[in-house]
Amino acid sequence: MIDEATTHYNSIIDQHSLGAEFLHDTFGECARPKIGWQIDPFGHSREVASLFAQMGFDGYFFGRADYHDLIDRSVKRTREMVWQANPNLDRQSWLFTGILPLYYLSPPSFCFDITCSDQPIMDDKNLHDYNVPERVETFIGAALAQAKVYATNHIIMTMGGDFFDQNAHEDFKNLDKLIHYVNLQQENGSDINVFYSTPSCYLYALNKAEKKWSTKTDDFFPYASTPSVYWTGYYTSRPALKRYERYANNILQVTRQLNGFSQSNLRNLIFDLSEAMGLAQHHDAVSGTSKQHVANDYAQRLSDGIDRAIEVINDAYGKLLSKENRTIPIPNQFLCHYSNISACLPIEEQKQFTLTLWNPTIHPVTIYYRVPVTRQYLIYDPIGNLVSAEYLIIPNTTKNIPGRMSSAQNQYLFLASLPALGYSTYYFEEKSYSHANSTPFSPASGAYIFRPLFPEALPVSVTRHINCTKTDTVQSALIIFNEWTSQEFNLYRNTSAIEIEWIVGPIPIDDNIGKEIIIRYNTDINSEKKYYTDGNGRQVLERIRDYRPTWHYIPDDPISSNYYPINSRIWIRDQDRQLTILTDRSQGGGSIYDGSIEIMVHRRILHDDSMGVNEALNETAYDKGLVVSGKHILLFDRPSDSARLHRPCAQQLFMHPLATYSLPNISSYTNYSAMFRQSWSALSDAMPLNVHLLTFDQLAPKQYLVRVEHYFELNEDELYSKPMNRTRFLGNIDSGINHSLLTNYSVPTRLPNVPKLQKITQ
Repeated sequence: MIDEATTHYNSIIDQHSLGAEFLHDTFGECARPKIGWQIDPFGHSREVASLFAQMGFDGYFFGRADYHDLIDRSVKRTREMVWQANPNLDRQSWLFTGILPLYYLSPPSFCFDITCSDQPIMDDKNLHDYNVPERVETFIGAALAQAKVYATNHIIMTMGGDFFDQNAHEDFKNLDKLIHYVNLQQENGSDINVFYSTPSCYLYALNKAEKKWSTKTDDFFPYASTPSVYWTGYYTSRPALKRYERYANNILQVTRQLNGFSQSNLRNLIFDLSEAMGLAQHHDAVSGTSKQHVANDYAQRLSDGIDRAIEVINDAYGKLLSKENRTIPIPNQFLCHYSNISACLPIEEQKQFTLTLWNPTIHPVTIYYRVPVTRQYLIYDPIGNLVSAEYLIIPNTTKNIPGRMSSAQNQYLFLASLPALGYSTYYFEEKSYSHANSTPFSPASGAYIFRPLFPEALPVSVTRHINCTKTDTVQSALIIFNEWTSQEFNLYRNTSAIEIEWIVGPIPIDDNIGKEIIIRYNTDINSEKKYYTDGNGRQVLERIRDYRPTWHYIPDDPISSNYYPINSRIWIRDQDRQLTILTDRSQGGGSIYDGSIEIMVHRRILHDDSMGVNEALNETAYDKGLVVSGKHILLFDRPSDSARLHRPCAQQLFMHPLATYSLPNISSYTNYSAMFRQSWSALSDAMPLNVHLLTFDQLAPKQYLVRVEHYFELNEDELYSKPMNRTRFLGNIDSGINHSLLTNYSVPTRLPNVPKLQKITQ
């Protein structure tokens, strides 16, 4: 089961594609799933429901919903509904949705597994503990009580639970007896019929009832299990793992593209990373709600998959970089995994090296890129021009991060221009004289739950130190609050976005109090309690402080109840102005005050919240509290123009250019350029701004899985919300199978022509 709060739609589609491909290859077309079984995640997303509908699912069942919502739905008998999950797709996104009666547990006293202490069915009348009449009466009572909160004469009764079902013989022996003796009561006038079934069969029976179902158009966030217990802390829990999952996905998408365009046919080497990414979508993985050793295992699997992917990257670049007259071996490409803390050990003290940036989007991009160095270099662009680069000091806030082993004290900052769906290589050649352009100058929460001790956030420091830097390329303000918290504001030349890089940690716990760190952005925008957050990086939903669209909500926590998942963006606006904040990973946040956005970036908790982890969320590294760095992008615009800014920027942040380095044994740029291509693009035509390449994956020689999407929503932009029809951009296609969204699998045969169940709404 995927998590629905902290996952991105790209990775959700990939995970289900991988699983569906396995089912198809192993069992054939009849194994194609038709039901979403999301029984344990801690809140449910409209985008996930939309994706399930597009995958051909008929229904979707889950176990957790806000207790306020459950009370209201039980009274109205609307625990089953049609979820109209995407206004952009209308009926294509409609999905029958059901909330199970008791999470996914057996009725009270009917757990027969070895982990339970409930009485088994004792049907020998010669024994003193004979209990069939009592067991039958109790079960019928449970069934009748459940029927009162559902709308038809069919009810689903789950028999199991978390960590149950360890003794199949004992379970089924008792269930067989229970079914037999309950059904015997029909001879005495009982109208209850019990039998083994599946979610698909249950949904089919509901469909045959031809009932008009209620509808839902919002989502199931945030989730509260009891009063003032909001499961909103996990939106941010384990922020390093959340970022690493995004980084691994970036590598996965680029590796697939390189494998396809180079025709390397090494998809088998990408499988480990695909599988690790699929596993990372689990509702106890990227969510951050597992024990520490389990979280470490998720990260290790991603790391191992990345190591295999680098083999594919090298094979592909060996073909794409090389010119016909090359006479020397192709230098290996490698990743600098610690570039986020300004460290790249292999290039330190090198006389020359190359930086190759692959752009995985189908639009040309220009990015400001930083390279940590221990020497000074001349930088040549792909056509041999010297690049104007700033030679900047690496801040002490970065150099002092525990575990940073780099001796680099400076970094180059320059503007890189990258072709659409292609690469540019920059050649670094040591120079023998010093040259610098920069001028520095100075003027109880738990893994799941967010429950702050105080109604108002406390500042991390009452004082701050500000270092300002102004160059031809960038104006920066580094704000140091204390020894464990800092922010750097960067405004680059000819850009309207403000980049904010934050570093938090080690969070101090000397006072034996856990802490949750937020960044709050205050403006004078008259937001009138409204704010907007994305669902899984795709749709955007309106949120209203202290309000729920489908029931009368009485606020019981002013902060955590107004937190929502932020997968890629959050904004506030009034009639004339909009502030949008883009995030580089899933985080939690909201607008607790008008004109304000706050985002939680890090957590260190000393007590377990008793919700299942049985371990405090106290992450450490190098014998200290974990240090985490990250990035926010601030965009200011008119509401009518904002989508054409935040949509492409969010995609570029998610599908960021992938940097690889090499150490060619070539003494000059001239010699290097004679043997290696320094720029290349896979595209034969320019693409509209509102079209995005979601997937490019070589399945077999001359067989590719290509997913292209129109990623603007209806009516959010006067121009770019219009439909597009554009297919010829990757060269000639001999034949293809066209699906509205290739989220299940792509094989030489078509999907089975199984009609979807009809949905009748009120």
